[in-house]
Amino acid sequence: MTKTRFFSGPRASRASALAAAVWLAWCVVPAAAQSLRAPAAARAPQLPSAPAAVATTSAADFIVAVVNSEPVTRNELQVRLVRVEQQLARQGNVPPRAQLVPEVLERLIVERAQLQLARQLGALPDDAAVNQAVTTVALQNQVTMDELRRRLSADGVDFARFKSDLRDELTLTRLREREVDARVKVSEQDIDQFLRERLAQAAAGPEQIRLAQILVAVPENASPAQVSLLQAKAQQAVERIRGGEAFATVAAELSDAPDRAAGGDLGLRPAERLPTLFVDAVRELKAGALAGPLRSGAGFHVLKLVEKSRDAAPLTVTQTQARHILLKAGPQFNEVDAKAKLAGFKQRIAAGQADFAALAREHSQDGSAKDGGDLGWASPGMFVPEFEQVMNQLAPGQIADPLVSRFGVHLIQVMARRDAPLSEREQRELARNLVREKKIDEAYTTWLQDLRGRAYVEYRNEQ
Repeated sequence: MTKTRFFSGPRASRASALAAAVWLAWCVVPAAAQSLRAPAAARAPQLPSAPAAVATTSAADFIVAVVNSEPVTRNELQVRLVRVEQQLARQGNVPPRAQLVPEVLERLIVERAQLQLARQLGALPDDAAVNQAVTTVALQNQVTMDELRRRLSADGVDFARFKSDLRDELTLTRLREREVDARVKVSEQDIDQFLRERLAQAAAGPEQIRLAQILVAVPENASPAQVSLLQAKAQQAVERIRGGEAFATVAAELSDAPDRAAGGDLGLRPAERLPTLFVDAVRELKAGALAGPLRSGAGFHVLKLVEKSRDAAPLTVTQTQARHILLKAGPQFNEVDAKAKLAGFKQRIAAGQADFAALAREHSQDGSAKDGGDLGWASPGMFVPEFEQVMNQLAPGQIADPLVSRFGVHLIQVMARRDAPLSEREQRELARNLVREKKIDEAYTTWLQDLRGRAYVEYRNEQ
């Protein structure tokens, strides 16, 4: 049964105002603390440092280009150049400035032409949209609005200029949605062709193996007696399954692996992505057969071969089962208080003095409280980005520090993850999205080239 989620909804599209806010947060907002940075994978927008060149205006300003009678100044070019160099420096690859200058200037020219067209078409965001985008930037970086203003000011970045830059980025996004995204169509024939190509690629690829496992973990310093007992536990699992019990039932009861909640199912994977120990053990087996107990550095494994195939593996999505406690700030209970209370909950849970589910039932202000905070199995994009980005960094069983979202303050724990196969309808929808993204990229490139070709551009010698 599908649960009603406390903030369910589709992931914001790449061309949404939220994506624009995220992009500008990366490029504009100055840094203050490393603690704002999430782990490297799928981290939230960082707040990179901005040197004085970004915040100040040189007295020796002059025009470097004219775009349809509108100037681009040296200071604008310098500001953008510094930002680009900062981004490239984080990637460890900064080309010579002489090479960057014409590329950055060309980017400014194309953006200026787009902003001019947006004004002509009336595709400008209102103040409410800009203010919402600023709020989103703060949420994505886990800072309050006052803290965002303070850090901008500390680095010499004028808040009004920050909002102006953000307004421009939202304008570019809105223009793209109107002039490009809305005109891209994906037919059923396009989807059929994509799926046929994927099937052909997969059929020519490596063998796919789907296993289920039961892991009886062996502590690193286990004594011989402990090892014998744990091996007997693994053997007991084999005997129960051969006696007629479902593998998933035994896995849920005896396995120490994170995938036990999914019945031990590891999903269909290329053979090279599985341990050699597993592949060798099931090489001669038929679907449904058992292997093990096998000993590895982690413990004893009992394996079930679910299927082998060289056909296209079903499209899958990594789902996360998480639970949370939500506290909503109000006049009598502010955000700081909520964070402190949830931090106390986390300490008590870690010390074994409290149970997460019990605390959620008693204190959470979300509809999931009655289920102990359990949000069920969620696919990517089901939660708002500031929640999902933190959740995605957690290992099963791990609890994050209190997190602020647009809904309040959360304490999140990941319970399990699994690779879930998509239904035929879901596969076609995913294919539709992938094909659409490809078409949009191609159409956007062509549209920009056309817009640039129609713009009158005059370069000034002073550059």
